[in-house]
Amino acid sequence: MISVNNLSLQFGKRVLFDEVNIKFTKGNTYGIIGANGAGKSTFLKILSGEQDPTKGNVSIEKGMRMAVLKQDHYEFDEFSVMDTVMMGYKKLYDIMKEKDAIYMKPDFSDEDGVKAAELEAEFAEMDGWNAESGAATLLSNLGVSEEVHYSQMSDVSGNLKVRILLAQSLFGNPDILLMDEPTNDLDIETISWLEDFLADFENTVIVISHDRHFLDNVCTNIVDIDFSKIKQFTGNYSFWYHSSQLALQQRQQQNKKMEDKKKELQDFIQRFSANASKSKQATSRKKVLEKLNIEDIEPSSRRYPAIIWEQEREAGDQILNVEHLESNLFKDVNINLNRGDKVAIMSKDGMIVNQFFQMIAGEEAHNQGEIKWGVTTKQTYLPVDHHHFFESNDNLVDWLRQYSPEDQRDEVFIRGFLGKMLFSGEEVLKSCSVLSGGEKVRCMLSKMMLEQGNILLMNDPTNHLDLESIQALNNSLKDFKGTIIFNSHDHEFIQTIANRIIEIGPNGMIDKMMPFDDYLADEKIKEQRLALYS
Repeated sequence: MISVNNLSLQFGKRVLFDEVNIKFTKGNTYGIIGANGAGKSTFLKILSGEQDPTKGNVSIEKGMRMAVLKQDHYEFDEFSVMDTVMMGYKKLYDIMKEKDAIYMKPDFSDEDGVKAAELEAEFAEMDGWNAESGAATLLSNLGVSEEVHYSQMSDVSGNLKVRILLAQSLFGNPDILLMDEPTNDLDIETISWLEDFLADFENTVIVISHDRHFLDNVCTNIVDIDFSKIKQFTGNYSFWYHSSQLALQQRQQQNKKMEDKKKELQDFIQRFSANASKSKQATSRKKVLEKLNIEDIEPSSRRYPAIIWEQEREAGDQILNVEHLESNLFKDVNINLNRGDKVAIMSKDGMIVNQFFQMIAGEEAHNQGEIKWGVTTKQTYLPVDHHHFFESNDNLVDWLRQYSPEDQRDEVFIRGFLGKMLFSGEEVLKSCSVLSGGEKVRCMLSKMMLEQGNILLMNDPTNHLDLESIQALNNSLKDFKGTIIFNSHDHEFIQTIANRIIEIGPNGMIDKMMPFDDYLADEKIKEQRLALYS
């Protein structure tokens, strides 16, 4: 459906892409991955025609309709919600408006009648009479209630606009669908609906996402942007990650025989093919993986931060006791934490989560209830809003030095520590006030590691991180021997770390010792969750 031919893009001396040749075919979902700044969004803009390449071209099969998930939340403020969705199929929308304008003419002529009849025939051929009901169904499935469907976009909240623009991109069964971070600001139920929708979608999808669970559930192929090259790999994100890590290990094992390496890769492909039955695109992916050529598996050149947690001392049995904690947002929260618990804090209201973390971290006072930490505990905290840590003009070495133990404050140690967190060379001398969102989170994680707490408090730590940092943080928290209280919008992160789920709503709380997927699937818990917010 789309061919990219000899594509290059250069900004001044910086080469973003060089001589890229790649094809995207019908029936596949392609996940675009790459480190922050690699050019994922720029590549999507080139495919959509919004950005011109320096050299080469993008060709799209004749007659194919492309839809793009819009990022500008104010672009359609002068339109109604329903019109905004239907504008996703521009030709249909234009025909609808043109024929409506003809019928409203006060001097309706015979020529107008002929033109209207032609438009009506074309409208019917495009299934126009079902368009409005189809748009309404999409909106409802994405959590936009019926009373909003005919509101003005300017009157709609930001998180609803995200869903409306998503409905716009999906409307009318486009041949090619381009999506940049489609799961942003969606709740778990809506993401699951979108996963099902895309798994059944028979045309071409090209998507950028930092949500590994989403990429695993929808992708048949991974497109990796790395060192100005773009390569395509069969399989979902987990297959790409594990196979590239295996290939990297094999490259480092110089003495291992080629036959042994080949058998190891074959065994890996067979294991992964067998596990593909868990995926929503299971059958097709299993067949593809079984036919995969071993030579297609290559080590990734991607770098992962070294996130290693050490405790100054182990905590005793008394960890945290919360009794009858209340606020203006929630009531009667009671928690008794055990040593080694890894607790995911959930709520449909993000303000509840933020307030709860601020209270247990001692940053916000509470008038009702009690929060009591064990005397052997040492908490280290990553708040969701950490901009105030970076308001000075200190360079990164000086910034991190203030959080280091007294015997580990020399420049060699600090530079080495920053190097493990992917700040190398002259980067360590730049001002902390000019860091990107992802760089700030990596600095906060460095601070937390140096503090050597036995309790990690983390409010949405994956926010702003690229896939490599998310993967490294995920692996490190699975291995951490202490206690973790965290919140995340990353499904895979919660599922692989948490052994306990606590959900807090305006009407109370749910506290379950179980994996995240089991929590979501339990029918009794679904009823309890509804009661939390009703």
